[in-house]
Amino acid sequence: MNTHHMLGALVLLVSSASSLAVETTGIPQDQVKERNAFIADLMKKMTLDEKIGQLNLVTVGPEYQKEAIMADIRAGKVGGVFNTVTKPDIRRMQDQVQYSRLKIPPFYAYDVVHGQRTIFPISLGLAASWDMQAVATSARISALETAADGLNMTFSPMVDITRDPRWGRVSEGFGEDTYLTSRLAHEMVTGYQGKDPSAPDAVMANVKHYALYGAVEGGREYNTVDMSLTRMFNDYMPPYKAAVDAGAGGVMVALNSVNGIPATSNTWLLKDILRDDWQFRGLTVSDHGAIGGLVKHGVAEDDRQAAAMALKAGVDMDMADNMYGKYLKGLLADGLVSQKDIDRAVRDVLAAKWDMGLFVDEYRHLGPQSSDPADTNAESRLHRQEAREVARTSLVLLKNNNQTLPLQKKGTIAVVGALADSKRDVMGSWSAAGKAAQAVTVLQGMKDVLGDKGTILYARGANVTNDQAMVDFLNSYEKQVINDPRKPQDMIDEAVKTAEKADVVVAVVGEAQGMAHEASSRSDINIPQSQRDLLKALKATGKPLVIVLMNGRPLTLTWENEISDAMLETWFSGTEGGHAIADVLFGDYNPSGKLPMTFPRSVGQIPLYNSVLNTGRPFNPQHPDKYTTRYFDITNGPLFPFGYGLSYTRFSVSDVSLSSTTMDTSHPLTASVTVKNTGKVSGATIVQMYLQDVTASISRPVKELKNFEKINLQPGEEKTVTFAINEKDLRFYNDKLKWASEPGKFNVFVGLDSQDVKKTSFLLK
Repeated sequence: MNTHHMLGALVLLVSSASSLAVETTGIPQDQVKERNAFIADLMKKMTLDEKIGQLNLVTVGPEYQKEAIMADIRAGKVGGVFNTVTKPDIRRMQDQVQYSRLKIPPFYAYDVVHGQRTIFPISLGLAASWDMQAVATSARISALETAADGLNMTFSPMVDITRDPRWGRVSEGFGEDTYLTSRLAHEMVTGYQGKDPSAPDAVMANVKHYALYGAVEGGREYNTVDMSLTRMFNDYMPPYKAAVDAGAGGVMVALNSVNGIPATSNTWLLKDILRDDWQFRGLTVSDHGAIGGLVKHGVAEDDRQAAAMALKAGVDMDMADNMYGKYLKGLLADGLVSQKDIDRAVRDVLAAKWDMGLFVDEYRHLGPQSSDPADTNAESRLHRQEAREVARTSLVLLKNNNQTLPLQKKGTIAVVGALADSKRDVMGSWSAAGKAAQAVTVLQGMKDVLGDKGTILYARGANVTNDQAMVDFLNSYEKQVINDPRKPQDMIDEAVKTAEKADVVVAVVGEAQGMAHEASSRSDINIPQSQRDLLKALKATGKPLVIVLMNGRPLTLTWENEISDAMLETWFSGTEGGHAIADVLFGDYNPSGKLPMTFPRSVGQIPLYNSVLNTGRPFNPQHPDKYTTRYFDITNGPLFPFGYGLSYTRFSVSDVSLSSTTMDTSHPLTASVTVKNTGKVSGATIVQMYLQDVTASISRPVKELKNFEKINLQPGEEKTVTFAINEKDLRFYNDKLKWASEPGKFNVFVGLDSQDVKKTSFLLK
């Protein structure tokens, strides 16, 4: 089939990014010249040592304590600081600027991924909301609280597409889908930065991890990535570009290699694509210790060579390992890096500080000392109501037999499980400056919502895991998993006795938050055996069993799905997680979340995701055949598909109606369905539209998410949902890496998840 409507990728990307960059960074065009002139004048005054100092992004810790950092700020050797999060500490450091020769202030950054002090659901949970307003709320409040602590930048959003739930950092990202993640990337960046990252309630977004970090082989942390260019540009690169197009001021470079070349020394990624094609004009920073890691990757002979490679590839700032500080001066003297390379990086750092407003006022987010909170962790600094509202949108109802849920607000309810009363775990990984003492557990949330209308009984029942080696690993840097010393059977016996006194059992099971974190890849994504033993005993009581899941990745839940009466996915839902979960369990809020990742039946199916390419021998579950793409020892397909999630009400979806059965570049069409609430309670759902390019020059996915809309309907109410489809929606990167559409047949699928859909088709001329 011949391609048409082709636009070269470079032309398109340059034009789209360059027009947006100035607008979204909050710098009017007439101020760009002023910024550039200011930076040029400042750089003329800087010594080589001062320039190199600007490239040094330091971390506060035992090996580099605050007093040493303050001395280096006075000496002009620090460009930015991270891992300090309170106004008094930041102020002490920023006070040192007045003693430096040129008085260039550092910026202050932190990993604010899903909240600073008020912790929202983990990123995977935010993605499960499919609610752009909720996601924007979380980002705006995160920015407000981050700025209020004196910080200027967050290392977020994390937009790595991942289709392997074994990877621990699944919890930190938005899941498997390119379109959904791209939408979320835009919302997060604009939420953090607003119209001006220097504003009192805004911070600069530093998107990560560029690039392809979520595609590490085997889901094993820090591993290699080897990927075709068509898959890279069609599936994995768009979310980074979406963040850049939204005006992200920074990009963090990934730790992994891409097709044999580490991202940290990858000129093609950092210059050809990011700078030249996408027209990114912001700041690039290495990941922690990544420049020194080039030696271990086997591409640099020593740290000195690694520093030269990273700088020349386009890494502006060196995070934590001081490779630039140690080696750039000598490398310049030996002609192994150029003054132009150093000046380019310094210019990017200074431009970011200008955009943060630090040259107008080095105390931009700190304000006067009188504004420092008397109590940094004061309850008044939290945004509990917003956290509760956002968390409710993230919860996904996976099963609900015989209307087990919602629970009645009466009688006796047994709440069981090691995670049921864990304040630390409900917040999840990357919980920034959040305090576990301020988090609401599931147990507390249920008690608060039920009040005196019924009775809540509690038993721990099991430890998260009885594998001591696993506990030791999870506690290796910070003691976060505290096991009950009682014998496992004694704990189960207590839980069974508790369950026998109750009308219904709510078992809160899953992962400790540290099991779904950086450096926490798992080869087995079952619920740990200690908790499965507990579930088996609870099932044997014959009482209705509600499983509440707390986890940071898709788990294999085939057995749990069989034994439970209802199952609610809650991820790690944040500071107000316990109240949000109780709201859903008791029916004060009707769940509307949808899965942002496919849940497999077995770890052996991984990778399993929605937008797969077809094969020459596809499996047909209606007419199974031996010689097809399948496993013969398991039911093929997922346990829960992408986009899946139930409600306490029911919805019907009409057939798809097209405004036309043909389309060209100047005549887009629309696809419409009528959705009706056929149940007895009001509820929200996510209407999802997928497209398939039936015949193309390269194999295309069987379904690709292209749009969605969240709607709320009263019982008996119906609404027509209309999606516009234009020629740009049909484009993809072909084998020449041209972004083009191709004439032919396209299937349109609309439904409430990726599998239960209505289908029609049209022709692109």
